[in-house]
Amino acid sequence: MSILSQLKAIPDLSQVPDEQLQWLIDHSELREFQAGERLFGRGDFSQHLFIILEGRIRIWFEQNGTSREMGRMEKDEITGVLPYSRLKEARGNGDVLQKARILMTHRSTFPDMIRTQYELVEALVHVMANRIRNFTTLQVQNEKLVALGKLSAGLAHELNNPSSAVVRVAKDLKSHLAYLPDNFKRVISIRIEEAQVDAVNEMLFEHIGGGIRSYPILDRSRREECLEDWLDDHDVPLQADALDALVDFGFEEEDFDFVLSQTGERDLAPVLNWMGNVLTTEKYVGEIHDASQRINDLVTSIKSYSHMDQDIDRGQVDIREGIRSTRRMLEHKFRKGSIQFEEDFGEPFPTIHANPGELNQVWTNLIDNALDALESREGAVIRISAHVDGPCLKVVVQDNGPGIPDSVKSQIFDPFFTTKGIGKGTGLGLDIVLRIMRAHNASIDVESVPGETRFLLWFPLN
Repeated sequence: MSILSQLKAIPDLSQVPDEQLQWLIDHSELREFQAGERLFGRGDFSQHLFIILEGRIRIWFEQNGTSREMGRMEKDEITGVLPYSRLKEARGNGDVLQKARILMTHRSTFPDMIRTQYELVEALVHVMANRIRNFTTLQVQNEKLVALGKLSAGLAHELNNPSSAVVRVAKDLKSHLAYLPDNFKRVISIRIEEAQVDAVNEMLFEHIGGGIRSYPILDRSRREECLEDWLDDHDVPLQADALDALVDFGFEEEDFDFVLSQTGERDLAPVLNWMGNVLTTEKYVGEIHDASQRINDLVTSIKSYSHMDQDIDRGQVDIREGIRSTRRMLEHKFRKGSIQFEEDFGEPFPTIHANPGELNQVWTNLIDNALDALESREGAVIRISAHVDGPCLKVVVQDNGPGIPDSVKSQIFDPFFTTKGIGKGTGLGLDIVLRIMRAHNASIDVESVPGETRFLLWFPLN
């Protein structure tokens, strides 16, 4: 098959007149490459348009010592520099995976091509537009997947603790309730006056109302030993967990003396066991309630973060809600790195006209970047403040990390620029932030020195 026929078979060039494709052939060089050869290297000046007639090319780059594949080019695909492209140097390495025949057109021919080969240039510009769109879409998807992976890992971690607690306590409660029938038989055989029952009940509910106490280890051990000695002196056996519950709710020897004064020696054991049983049940139910409440708080935070039950159109937004929801979503990273969070919001606090879901992307990217910068740093703190500043609401996201080097400060908002390792980011986080800010007629700037980085955001109030 002739080269002209091969070019006509390429979908992107199928509508280009034959004479213009022949012009392209006449101003190009047909070269063959063997498997393993390098077509171009990252950072090389981009001099050629490549049309792959046969073979396969792998495009990749190295980031922090790790190879990262950007894609593969097959037969009938067009790559390299294109007319009107601002590409100056190759973004990755191009290695031949399978013996290739490639039509190479030097960029020096582009001015003449643009003047004389209109349909050919139009087709190549269309290729460039598709390439930019596909590449950007892929990177945005990768960034979203990275962000989703971080959030899902964090949520799994956060939900695991309370859900495991619910399962564990429910199992313990089930075992504990097995004592109820035996306790019931003992309790109904008690013979004391109604006033005495009321007195014991009143004392019991006073202790329940005081909640579970938290004692230092040595103090708790001392209290347990004192109660055990009292029980041994009065020959009172307690069921499993009863003594722990009595200590948890602050019972002391004088409380046992009071119960004894109301019940007498005969009914002392069943009453203390009944009280321990009530307190143990109260303790287990409280733990289940606390764990369930934590799960509910997380679900509420997720709904607030994603605004899944609200209209996505813009409205008046209190940014404090989004910042706090984002903070809760990233709680696992704060705890893992022992990182403190501080907030300072002025009063009265205004709302701004915005899309809350998009703003949450801003908070997520800025806070997550700060968390990464503070990794393994002692005394790490992230501080967010917001105050009215003239016609704007000024928000400052600040950390005491190592700072952003002056050499890269001007690049941090560029698409695909990242200082993170493989799998930690695609370099689109701050680009997304910048685009969202511009869409809200807002602005963002950064100030950074070692020990302090501040992202400053201004949102118009009107």
